[in-house]
Amino acid sequence: MDLLLNLATEAKVNEKIGKMFAGERINETENRAVLHVALRAPKDEVITCDGQNVVPAVHEVLDKIKAFSEKVRSGKWVGATGKPLTDVVCIGIGGSFLGPLFVHTALQTEPKCAEAAGKRQLRFLSNVDPIDVALALDGLEPETTLVVIVSKTFTTAETMLNARTVRSWIIAALGKDAVAKHMVAVSTNLKLVSEFGIDTANVFAFWDWVGGRFSVCSAVGVVPLALQYGFENVEEFLQGAWDVDKHFRDASLESNIPVLLGLIGVWNATFLGYPSRAILPYCQSLSKLAPHIQQVSMESNGKGVTIEGLPTPYPTGQIDFGEPGTNGQHSFYQLIHQGRVIPCDFIGIIKSQHSVYLKGEMVSNHDELMCNFFAQADALAYGKTKEQLLSEGVPEALVSHKTFTGNRPSLSILLPTLTPYTVGQLLAMYEHQVAVQGFVWGINSFDQWGVELGKVLALKVRKEVSLSRNKGTKVTAFNYSTNFLLNQYLKEKEEVMKTFD
Repeated sequence: MDLLLNLATEAKVNEKIGKMFAGERINETENRAVLHVALRAPKDEVITCDGQNVVPAVHEVLDKIKAFSEKVRSGKWVGATGKPLTDVVCIGIGGSFLGPLFVHTALQTEPKCAEAAGKRQLRFLSNVDPIDVALALDGLEPETTLVVIVSKTFTTAETMLNARTVRSWIIAALGKDAVAKHMVAVSTNLKLVSEFGIDTANVFAFWDWVGGRFSVCSAVGVVPLALQYGFENVEEFLQGAWDVDKHFRDASLESNIPVLLGLIGVWNATFLGYPSRAILPYCQSLSKLAPHIQQVSMESNGKGVTIEGLPTPYPTGQIDFGEPGTNGQHSFYQLIHQGRVIPCDFIGIIKSQHSVYLKGEMVSNHDELMCNFFAQADALAYGKTKEQLLSEGVPEALVSHKTFTGNRPSLSILLPTLTPYTVGQLLAMYEHQVAVQGFVWGINSFDQWGVELGKVLALKVRKEVSLSRNKGTKVTAFNYSTNFLLNQYLKEKEEVMKTFD
């Protein structure tokens, strides 16, 4: 740890944290500040960007969300037929989806939040696959549904196609004028929002210093979450995140939790050469934590060049995956214990959101879960030796199969309970851990050029598909394999398309 802390000093981690909170443009390739911490800062905090304190603007948007969500939840805001809007469909993708879904899933069974939600429903629509549309709208009535479209530019291809699909669902049932009463937006492009049919008074802003994967504390997450759980619960979530923000900003390196976690991640991935990490919450409510941190981590640190544009001389980034315990134990823990070495993050909760005690049982249901939580770290660390197995009478032929090498790294995080506040703490802890790793590796953790090429090529494929259908010609614009597959797809899709004529 002393050597890793020396590395953090050499990499100027403290200085880089200071620059982030000072609003300097540390996202150099996009010439942007990185200020998602400002989204949860209290009103009296001063965080500047280009000489301007951004905190008042953040709270102006938060106040607008509070007023809007209270109108909807109280029934003062009604739909086209005069009925209250009790169901919300949030349309977005990537950071506009994974972060809010993680928080929603974590709060869904928290008693205070569950009471605040009542019979309201919050659903997310992200995938452009029409099956996702069908699932999101299944059982909902247009006259009681409010749709939140999340797209900074209002041009995200998948999001806007889904938005147009849901708009047609509303118009078919309620008429064109209903769009303004049943659809709102989180965006900065007022012109396109207005052309879509949404009243610009019902648009909630965010800023270019908020990266998509770090945007759950902006209107991106706060609007749908406040509609579902009430603004007070979301405010508590923001306060929890800010608690860790302050700790990250002010604590010394040796007592700074995100810094220590980031250094351990660098040690495992770069020095020990373990490219993967398993995020293993022993809490079903955290089932969407791993997919969200997967994006935060892999989109941030999946880079092959330094911030100066030179090839990195060492491996960076981690392959993140995970599943709640004990489900994961019956899925992929075999590999973790006896196959490849995969560092693990175990996350446990002391007080369950829902306790069950059955008379006559040795332990409660939650105790049973947590017994597994405590056992796993020891099993990974110490394993089981040949000598132990022989002393237990294990047949010689099976000894090698039942040996556990041990010395497999893990860390354990124990939360008192899962509330909006501790969910905010957990989120901020992982966000800052990722930043620290990027600071040490000398890469830009806040751009994502790697997602662009596929998007551009998809546009080319779309043109070729349209051209082939209109002219009846074969696709020849790509490599042999892609041409073959595309032509097969188009040939067999002809019959399906005829049903839409």
